[in-house]
Amino acid sequence: MNAKKILFPTDFSHTGDAAIAMATSLARDTGAKLIVVHVEEPPVAYGAGEMYYGIPNPATDDLKHMLEKVKPTDPAVPYEHHLLTGDPAAAIGRFADDENIDLIVLGTHGRTGFSRLIMGSVAEGIVRRANCPVLTCKHPEEKAATTKPLAAT
Repeated sequence: MNAKKILFPTDFSHTGDAAIAMATSLARDTGAKLIVVHVEEPPVAYGAGEMYYGIPNPATDDLKHMLEKVKPTDPAVPYEHHLLTGDPAAAIGRFADDENIDLIVLGTHGRTGFSRLIMGSVAEGIVRRANCPVLTCKHPEEKAATTKPLAAT
């Protein structure tokens, strides 16, 4: 793979931990720049068309500070940050096209069934919209708690 730009979208959750490590490794091995992005969603429209402009939670400045803390796991890898606005999957797809991104590496929540149907899947939307390869990294599950076997009676 000959990548010059690798995109790592983050939602600031731990699902991206494995993905940023993978993105960093790929950027280091190919000499690519790692581009870290977060997408701030715009206000929502209510049924009658009114817009809700409540105080963003968190505020845009807070998002910028949070984004600045997301860094490659190897300090030798060059990187930059971008805060985007819009629907996450669409904004990431447009950004990847506009910036000639060679690869997108992102974490997934691993939701299935009804919860995926209700919550939607940003990762799936990115895979569908992206015009470049997308590598998804599923967040490793927590190790199951060890239970003692039941005593025979």
